[in-house]
Amino acid sequence: MSIRKIFFLSMMLICTACSSDLFLKHNGNMPEESKVEKVAVGQTKATVTENLGTPSSVTGLSDDHWIYMSSTQKKVAFLRPEELDRDILALTFEDGKVSKIEKFNLQDGNKIKIDDDETQTANPNIGFFRKYFGGVGQYMPFGGSSDKEL
Repeated sequence: MSIRKIFFLSMMLICTACSSDLFLKHNGNMPEESKVEKVAVGQTKATVTENLGTPSSVTGLSDDHWIYMSSTQKKVAFLRPEELDRDILALTFEDGKVSKIEKFNLQDGNKIKIDDDETQTANPNIGFFRKYFGGVGQYMPFGGSSDKEL
C-alpha cells in the first residue's frame, strides 16, 4: 500500500469516528409536572418557591416575572447543536401574588430576526480624545480624590 492510501484511510477512520459522537445536553431547572400543577393564581411568592424552588430567571425591572425553563439539545461532533425540547413556565406576580401562569414549549417559540437599526446614544458628537481618554485621572483606587491638594 502506498503512503497516500494509508493516509487517506486513516483520515476517513478519524472523520467517521468523530462524527458518531452524540451528546444530549440538558439545561435548566424545570420542576416536575406534579409540582407545577400545585401552583395557582393567588399564591404568594413564598408558596411558589416552596413548591417549585427558585426560578431559572427573574425578569423585568422588578422581581414580578419569574421564569422556570429547561431545554434538551443534541450535539453531534463539531456540528451546530439542535434543540430537541424546550419547556418554559412563566409566572407573573401582582402585589406579591400569582396573577398569571403561562406555559410554553419548543413549538411556541419564534425565530427572531435581528434588527440592524442603530440605537441613538446620549452624545453622538463626542470627540476621539474625549471618548477614549476622557476618563483618565478620574479613578482613584485608594479612596482619594483628584481634587485634593497634596
